[in-house]
Amino acid sequence: MTTTTPLLLITADPSHPLAHLALRYARTYLANTGTTNNDETDNSDNNENVPAPLNIFFYADAANTANRLRWQSADQMNITKEWQKLAEQYQLTLPVCVSTALSRGISDSENSTRHQLNSENLAAGFKLVGLSELAMMMQGDCRLLQF
Repeated sequence: MTTTTPLLLITADPSHPLAHLALRYARTYLANTGTTNNDETDNSDNNENVPAPLNIFFYADAANTANRLRWQSADQMNITKEWQKLAEQYQLTLPVCVSTALSRGISDSENSTRHQLNSENLAAGFKLVGLSELAMMMQGDCRLLQF
């Protein structure tokens, strides 16, 4: 029996309600699957080929979520920190389209050097990747949900 892995394609700016809905969906989905990579039993043979419980890809304005310098007032949820917590809890990758991130002033140290930028500001836990990552996620048996 094959299972379908959800792919969250997040395109909404972090201040948009859809960005918050994507985070709520991810939390709920992961909590309901009961999948963490911190299982108490060690079935190393079974865990090696277990697919990620959820694929996530930040694209377009959602790249702003990966900006570690993005300030958030104390009365509002810091969506960047919430994604970081979720990724750490479930050992998820948080890939961000490198082109859309760079065009919004978000860079890691490698791209800052390559493009002669003064600094990097990619939040911990996020990773700049090419669109080929998204294509590979879509190539498998996935259910695409865009927020």
